[in-house]
Amino acid sequence: MNFTETHLKGCYIIEPRVFKDVRGYFFESYNEKVFNEGVNVKVNFVQDNQSFSSKGVLRGLHYQTGAHAQAKLVRVLSGSVLDVAVDIRPESETYGQYVAVELTAENQKQLFIPRGFAHGFVVLSETASFFYKCDNFYNKESEGGIIYNCPEIGVDWQLPVTDFLVSEKDAILPNLSKAKKIW
Repeated sequence: MNFTETHLKGCYIIEPRVFKDVRGYFFESYNEKVFNEGVNVKVNFVQDNQSFSSKGVLRGLHYQTGAHAQAKLVRVLSGSVLDVAVDIRPESETYGQYVAVELTAENQKQLFIPRGFAHGFVVLSETASFFYKCDNFYNKESEGGIIYNCPEIGVDWQLPVTDFLVSEKDAILPNLSKAKKIW
């Protein structure tokens, strides 16, 4: 696996070694030892989640606060998404900055999002299956969110706003400056 740290400290793009032949392909999507060495921190994933969405579905920007903060390892099983991680660590030099990576079933890239980040994605293909690991269990009281079109962050979602399908809950999330603090 190849680990490339983004400009956001601790946030990595991970590219597996894919072995292809006439039968198809094989790759190791996760190996605890290799992963922990690659991201330079010990992460213990405890929960796997999966979603299926159609083109234009935008989920996010979500995070968990305090003792329930979560690190995530995300990837796409089918289709294509633009995956976004926003640094919301108050002491960080890159607070409020984001990284956006196209994750597809074809490129097999993954994104590791450490604790202290908000996360979201928009589906670019007709449909997409999205899979992610979390290092902490979901806790409803600790959920936080930032509106997807927050002018303080300025995410370029690569689709026209008229194409977005956003949940009622996500459509009323606050801007970064009014969002629930991570710690």
